[in-house]
Amino acid sequence: MTNFTRRGLMKTGAAAGVLAATGARAAGHGPKKGGTLRLGLAGANTSDSWDGRTHSDSFMIMAAHGCVFDCLTEIGADGQLKGELAESWEASADAVTWTFKLRQGVKFHSGKDFGADDVIASLQMHTSEDSKSAAKPIIEAITEMKKVSDHEVTFTLKAGNADFPFLLSDYHILMFPAGEIEAAIASGNGTGLYKVESFDPGVRFVGSRFADHYKGDEAGHFDSVEFIAINDSSARMNALMTGQVDAVNRVDFKTEALMKANPNVEIFEVTGNQHFTFPMLTGLSPFDDMKVRQALKHAVNRQEMVDKILLGHGAVANDHPIGPANQYYAGDLAQNDFDPDKAKALLKEAGLDSLSVDLSAANAAFPGAVDAAQLYQASAKNAGIDINVVQEPDDGYWSNVWLKKPWCACYWSGRATEDWMFSSAYEAGVPWNDTGWENARFQELLLTARAELDSSKRKEMYTEMQMLMSSEGGTVVPMYANYVDAHSTKLANSGTIGNVFQMDSSRLAERWWFA
Repeated sequence: MTNFTRRGLMKTGAAAGVLAATGARAAGHGPKKGGTLRLGLAGANTSDSWDGRTHSDSFMIMAAHGCVFDCLTEIGADGQLKGELAESWEASADAVTWTFKLRQGVKFHSGKDFGADDVIASLQMHTSEDSKSAAKPIIEAITEMKKVSDHEVTFTLKAGNADFPFLLSDYHILMFPAGEIEAAIASGNGTGLYKVESFDPGVRFVGSRFADHYKGDEAGHFDSVEFIAINDSSARMNALMTGQVDAVNRVDFKTEALMKANPNVEIFEVTGNQHFTFPMLTGLSPFDDMKVRQALKHAVNRQEMVDKILLGHGAVANDHPIGPANQYYAGDLAQNDFDPDKAKALLKEAGLDSLSVDLSAANAAFPGAVDAAQLYQASAKNAGIDINVVQEPDDGYWSNVWLKKPWCACYWSGRATEDWMFSSAYEAGVPWNDTGWENARFQELLLTARAELDSSKRKEMYTEMQMLMSSEGGTVVPMYANYVDAHSTKLANSGTIGNVFQMDSSRLAERWWFA
């Protein structure tokens, strides 16, 4: 197998103290089996279904990707890529051709054997003309899918991509039975650790442990799982504190003190790649001037935002989208710090004595975005920059403001690899490039690094790309926002919590157990 690793969990700052107390199992004691796990989750909708192409929020990501279905690959809690339904994979020297060997003896919950036909059919779902799948760009990069045998598939890509095995861990790219896909979507027929007993979209999902699962005793320690949709944050926190559920996602910081005072509740927190941003359209004045962009980066008090907007549940970022959960995160770059004098000097280099700009924001962009914009307004005054905060309606923000207004608030959950993040939002011409920033060297490095299999060379290239974005790019990225969830002290885990998504990378039901 070609080995790729990601930076593991960052046990630093506040997160480390919390993680040390999350019920790590004692040496020599394996996970206990049995019981029903009850989760209270935000992110449920009445339009939810088992169609992985449509999944975008936490409830269905955890229920499908983390319970009922499997992907070809999986990012472990330690940040390492490993096989899920794929047993191993090999790349050609140019990373254009990839051969995957599939696990044998795997069955769908219906009893059907899993094999190469299912892989090809499951990937082809994403490329139909009418597909609105978020994974469509990943699968469209494949020019040929070839069945070598019942348990071996070869993929040929348009261009070399060393991250291809990582991309197949995407929670949209679930494996369905060939020839039965519509029926499988209707019933929830996957190969995952838990089979569907009942599903009421936007309300509840109940699953039971699938007997003789290929992961054996290593995962799926509960007899059954029950996911309850509780979108209201106060009700969700109360459900945990009163023992109605065993864990909840998205801790409400307003009730955090009450939860910490409850001896039966523990909060767990990881710093991942989720980041809050202020992208500016670099094709428009004054943002087309690099000196102006640099002045704005030195006019924001990042630590104040982390303290007052995230209430300490995050970390200062440095104007690029690569986070601490990424393998090639360049944490030692020179920090764009709050320096009003430097901002003033940069404005003078741009031929300006002062600057007046609009900043559009709504809390739809990220929780506290309007307050964050007002903090930015206050700090920028020290540099002679007048930021007019335009409070936009939450409704329609993503269609009417983002990508339309010259400067606005935004958020990204981050991606598991550097190329995945850069190509989603910063590659020239992609639909979600929310600054329009184009730099010839950056684009050259993007294509070269994508096909480079030598890890040390990729590190050099991705470090330079982060440096270019931080110093010249059109996005102000002031902070990483931690994933903050909570659980009953009845639950235990390995002591290492994944940070790709919330709730142990959305796999709490697979990895945890009752203490």
